[in-house]
Amino acid sequence: MTAAVSLFGIRHHGPGSARRLVEALDALAPATVLIEGPVDASDLLPLLADPAMVPPVALLTYAEDNPAAASFFPFAEWSPEYRAVLWAVRHGAALRFIDLPAGDRLADGDAAAESEVADAEAMDAVGRDPIGALAAAAGYADGESWWSDVIEQNPAPGPVFAAVADAMTALRSGERAISGREAAREAHMRLEIARAAKESAGPVAVVCGAWHVPALAEKRSLAADREILRGRPKVKVRATWAPWTSPRLASGSGYGAGVAAPGWCAHLWASGDADDRDTVWLTRIARLLRDRGHFVSTASVIEAQRLGVALAALRGRPAAGFEELRDATIACLCFGERLVWEDIAAELLIGAAVGAIPDSTPLAPLLEDLQRQQRATRLKPEALERELTLDLRSEAGLARSTLLHRLLALDVPWGRLADAGRSRGTFRENWQLCWQPEFAVRLVENLVHGATIADAAAARVIAAIEEEADLGRLAEWVRTAMLADLQPAAERGIDRLETRAALTSDCGSLLKTLPPMADIVRYGEARAGTAGHLAALMPRIVVQAALALPYAARNLDAAAADDLRGAILAAENAIQLAELAAETGDSWRRALHQLLADAQTAPVITGLAARLLYEADQLAADAAAELLGRMLSPGTPIADAAGFFDGFFAGSAARLIHDAPLRRAVDDWLLTLDDDAFTASLPLFRRVFSGLDRAERRRLFDAVFEKAAGAAAGYRLLGGAAALWPAHFARVTAILDGGAP
Repeated sequence: MTAAVSLFGIRHHGPGSARRLVEALDALAPATVLIEGPVDASDLLPLLADPAMVPPVALLTYAEDNPAAASFFPFAEWSPEYRAVLWAVRHGAALRFIDLPAGDRLADGDAAAESEVADAEAMDAVGRDPIGALAAAAGYADGESWWSDVIEQNPAPGPVFAAVADAMTALRSGERAISGREAAREAHMRLEIARAAKESAGPVAVVCGAWHVPALAEKRSLAADREILRGRPKVKVRATWAPWTSPRLASGSGYGAGVAAPGWCAHLWASGDADDRDTVWLTRIARLLRDRGHFVSTASVIEAQRLGVALAALRGRPAAGFEELRDATIACLCFGERLVWEDIAAELLIGAAVGAIPDSTPLAPLLEDLQRQQRATRLKPEALERELTLDLRSEAGLARSTLLHRLLALDVPWGRLADAGRSRGTFRENWQLCWQPEFAVRLVENLVHGATIADAAAARVIAAIEEEADLGRLAEWVRTAMLADLQPAAERGIDRLETRAALTSDCGSLLKTLPPMADIVRYGEARAGTAGHLAALMPRIVVQAALALPYAARNLDAAAADDLRGAILAAENAIQLAELAAETGDSWRRALHQLLADAQTAPVITGLAARLLYEADQLAADAAAELLGRMLSPGTPIADAAGFFDGFFAGSAARLIHDAPLRRAVDDWLLTLDDDAFTASLPLFRRVFSGLDRAERRRLFDAVFEKAAGAAAGYRLLGGAAALWPAHFARVTAILDGGAP
């Protein structure tokens, strides 16, 4: 005898569907429960009922020979499929998935995805959005609201599944086109249902998307369905459970069956059909607002509840949804200020929950190692961003930092380094943490490098070091290896860096190597590993760069000169940071002096070299003023003078407030420019002085006109400058503010 089959058409991630489904399963008491999902992952279903499994979680399937080809199947606490699994395990019913194998979709990768898009575009409006079609027929503006009113939030829904089946049957009647993949999916599910009905000792319950109900109830020959599936692609896959996040359940996350407000759905599931559902929700809102310092009275909460009910009645809805309660909250609790509501909306409607999976789950090795290290370092994955400050002098802080750096080396940016310790010293790091489910896939992809995070990170960094030809990026990889405590990779990188540096004479590459090397030398104080070898290598690279610099700075166009300026500034900061020996610093400064003496050096580089020497007390004040006066003299082409001015003062314009000789040289040059030259150079002047705040601009203005202060005795300087020196005043104000300071 063939067992009776009952089809339950649900909405993925629908709390109302989940509640009605549990009621229907209790009434039917099936011996077998079949669920829409990849049939080759059926053996993992019982793990969902493990007490240590905490939704949201996702079934992760990936191609064994191409881990980048992966798919997620998320489950929330209020997903009907999740509730069906719990019911089946609790009642001892047979349980399995019935959809096409995961390997069917993963076999073709991008080609399969493109084919699905093309098939979807070929479908009519009803096929693309059946719920929207039903909503339009009922007079609703969107399918989400209609489904919520009829199924999810209806206080008296009646025979839900029969009504859904009738509605979908009506929509799919006639010659309704469906995609080739959808036809194959439904054929496979019909075959699995027929097999289960034949094998089951009692009723069979099928939990599937509402759209599929008519097709699965249709009587078709098994041979015809097998013919549809003939020649389908196959690939060997692996599957496991992975933690999911509440934000990834939201429709904005890119997951097709997502929901607009996971937090609201969780509330609907938790509250059930209780009469005080709205009151509990508003109480939670009030608590969040009070936690953020907003005044919320009990009377306002009562008024918000009344307004929400009234809005639902005005809109013809059976109960207030989160839209009505949102509008009521803004009006009654936020005093009409939508910004106040948006301050709590993400936490309230989306949340930051991250699921957990039991230790018994068969994981990919890297995922298993990550879980072990998360427990060891007490780093809990969270879906919303949070700050984490680490003290590298403590064992716990160093262990956390090492884990986060190793994950970065694997292209898993669970944490993003905010300031690399620069603001608080070399023993402190500031991180921004935010876990994304896709990181699990990236870890699976990195299995080719090793079975533990340490081994995989080291192998991946070594592979990158071997392939890297650019010295600057090579030094960055060495720095990555040092920060992640990957000693084999660091040693290999230092050897390759030394070899590459000895064989190159490219000044730009040598200069770009210095900043990450300086960071490595600095972090050598806080890390367990040493950077002694690198500390000896860096002075040699500085000397090489110094020898090549005078030649690299000749006859450059504007773009090349600007690139070299940035490299020189970064190298100067690195040399100062690393506190190299005096002989190395002397070599660098001799190169800067050579730039001043070479007429072929790009003017912006000459200006920068003069400033660096002046700031290092290697160029006397009188000599600097004389050089500035000569480079800004009327005989110097305006483009060269502007370039020198830009190189000397960009980033250090405040020096003009206190340095009278330099200020006089610049002031005299500005007065010699004709109107056309001044107007053409004005954007440059404003860019150079853009770093000054309002007080600094005012002080510079006073300093510029100080030479005539005696003539203006008893006369307010700023107010009188326009009358005493009208042309001079106009130019200075045009530069500093575009108007009077």
